Amino acid sequence: MRDWLKDLFRDRPVWINALMIFSSYMAFIYMPWDIFWKPVAEDQEVWFGIMFTGWWAKLMAIPHWFVYAAATHGFRRRRPWICTWGAAYTAQISIGMFVWSIVRFEFGLLGILLGLISAAPFALLTLALADAREHFSEVHKPMRARYGEWALITGASAGLGAEFARAFAREGVSCVLAARREDRLRELAEELEQRHRVDTKVVAVDLAKPEGAEELARACEGLELGVLVNNAGLGYAGRFEKQDTDRLADLVAVNCMAPVILTSRLVGGMTERGRGAVIFTGSVAGRQPLPLHGVYSATKAFDRLLAESLYVELREKGVDVLVLEPGTTETEFQEVAGEIPHSGQSAEEVVAVAMINLGEQPAVVSGWWNWIRAIIPARLFPRSLVAYIARDIIKERVPIEMR
Repeated sequence: MRDWLKDLFRDRPVWINALMIFSSYMAFIYMPWDIFWKPVAEDQEVWFGIMFTGWWAKLMAIPHWFVYAAATHGFRRRRPWICTWGAAYTAQISIGMFVWSIVRFEFGLLGILLGLISAAPFALLTLALADAREHFSEVHKPMRARYGEWALITGASAGLGAEFARAFAREGVSCVLAARREDRLRELAEELEQRHRVDTKVVAVDLAKPEGAEELARACEGLELGVLVNNAGLGYAGRFEKQDTDRLADLVAVNCMAPVILTSRLVGGMTERGRGAVIFTGSVAGRQPLPLHGVYSATKAFDRLLAESLYVELREKGVDVLVLEPGTTETEFQEVAGEIPHSGQSAEEVVAVAMINLGEQPAVVSGWWNWIRAIIPARLFPRSLVAYIARDIIKERVPIEMR
């Protein structure tokens, strides 16, 4: 518990952590009680000094609830928008306190004086939030300065892997590009070298083979490898009894065994240097049972649990760990997995989420809609019901002959 609290409150002033605690209390304890259990006759809500009572108070409590929930997220994740919107909210409280006092004392001198006194703390808080942007900046030190000279990206020949390589190259990090298709890797290597002036190393390797991950780890010997992106992955849509056994074995090897071996072989150098990062490309599929994609879903649950465990184990050694959990992404994954094409986020959007959240949390779902679909049903409904709903959704993406 102590270490969790230390991680929760790190790198923020006491007053900001106090606001986060207060917002959490309001969002998860007080506002639910106020809305759902407090008698209507006793309910009161104030906005801009205007008192609402009864059912109007219940209605006006809903935006209050949203404000405190958003503030909890903003303070916890240090989002820059909290400076503007937090300041705006405390400003309206300050205005409300002033208006409430002068109306209460019928615009007399005492009311004005009490109004100024009661409004002053919130006015000061407004100024403090407006001037606190340095504590909520998404701008980090360049990745090369944070983690080291080289990054290894598996599955770099296309999709998320290629975008990860471009993202790290923009940060001045040289890239080891690994995948099966050497021609594509060399095209990407040339692009990175010319556009970003970084070094590259191309390693053509098949991570489905038992020796593949070991070969790749040996190819990185002698490099100051500061980042490992376990991005290579396979999907396979269809009913389990219709799927090819060898292909299922390859899926498990690439999605599970290769990340384990590579992380085990390479993380030691990071801990010795006291800095580094490991990214796992997971999926929202790992958050729930996924009929017609069962083995893939299971492998991504494996990646998520491994990453969240290593986040805690390696954090004190200076190594950041993150599992990125996208939903549908517009890459060639759908075609390779045998799915019917459907729209989703771009690879650039997904990778940007990982780059922002690396070092901030153990897991991140890309996109609010994906977060809602992945998290909320599993917490509100029986898992068996969630599995049936997931089956009906996935069925529309699987060719008829594989259903």
